[in-house]
Amino acid sequence: MTTLKHQDLRSKAISRVRSLRAARSWAQRTTPPIVSSTKCVSPEHVQRAGRTNRSASLQGMVVQGAMAILLGLWLSGCQSPPPEEKGKPRVVSTSTIIADLTQRIGEDEIQHQGILQPGADPHIYEPVPADSVAFEKADLIFYNGYNLEPGLIKLMNAAVVNAKKFPVAEEIAPLDFDYDGQKVPDPHVWGNAANGIKMVNAIRDELIALSPEDKDKFTANAAKLTAELESLHDWILEEIATIPASKRKLVTTHDAFQYYTNAYGLEIIGTLIGISTEEQPSAKTVKNLADRIKASGVPAIFAETTINPTLIKAVAEEAGVKLAPEELYSDSIGAPGSEGDSYVKMLRFNTKTIVEALKAVDS
Repeated sequence: MTTLKHQDLRSKAISRVRSLRAARSWAQRTTPPIVSSTKCVSPEHVQRAGRTNRSASLQGMVVQGAMAILLGLWLSGCQSPPPEEKGKPRVVSTSTIIADLTQRIGEDEIQHQGILQPGADPHIYEPVPADSVAFEKADLIFYNGYNLEPGLIKLMNAAVVNAKKFPVAEEIAPLDFDYDGQKVPDPHVWGNAANGIKMVNAIRDELIALSPEDKDKFTANAAKLTAELESLHDWILEEIATIPASKRKLVTTHDAFQYYTNAYGLEIIGTLIGISTEEQPSAKTVKNLADRIKASGVPAIFAETTINPTLIKAVAEEAGVKLAPEELYSDSIGAPGSEGDSYVKMLRFNTKTIVEALKAVDS
């Protein structure tokens, strides 16, 4: 009976992998290169549409996977550039996390535009013509670096850009990650709030260099944000310490939490895919991860807001553990009004979600 059960679970996993691959291919064939900005839909609306009917059929899986891919590829073309404000320096940020920090520091002293929208996946985002226009008009471009947003980095380097291009995350010494037998830098530096403070300082200094007359405003705003992050860092340490030591183990969809776990005392048991969400896991990968989860005794595993949860659900089923009811914010902050709609709030929400799931008594 056990062998038949495993064979059945493996067959399901293989089917789901094939379905997501088909979805990716379908999305690439059918996504228009330019989307009109006259009518836009929120990322949450598309996520709800893609998850409304989770049937086990191949067609249902294809639609769900396609919706997750289109979330980053299709809707990001909807954004409209901010209205022109004469006399203010134009600043462009690629990721939602950097955009949030930049807006907090620059406030009304800059004309700021974020490229990626909340919920979009920077790893697979395909630029639209409006992104090139934004880069060409900018006086300063903040991007993450360490190849977090390869499509935007390629466009930025190919466009006629006179602005200074500043890789905010590359101010931080990276943790390495093994990828295809090589060491590559992990771009998800913001998982440690102490690194967030370094990012704030770097953004502040670049804004001061761009607009020296606003130095006092930038400095005061950065100081306020730094104080929030210092307090948050201490709070996260205290919260994680409330998890029994044997349960301080993390399993997520992709490898975006290395800085978080290193800073706050958790162990990564494994991830479904590696550092980039472009990777496609095999049925063997699903089975191996499920085996590691069983051996570790971890009570719950976690999906992420920017990635379709179908395969991580398959892992949870095969491992016989709970999938946490709330998804973690990994590569993007949440939409306005959500519990993770800022960098500070996303770290706080993630911590609450992790603590509640790993402390569960009925694990």
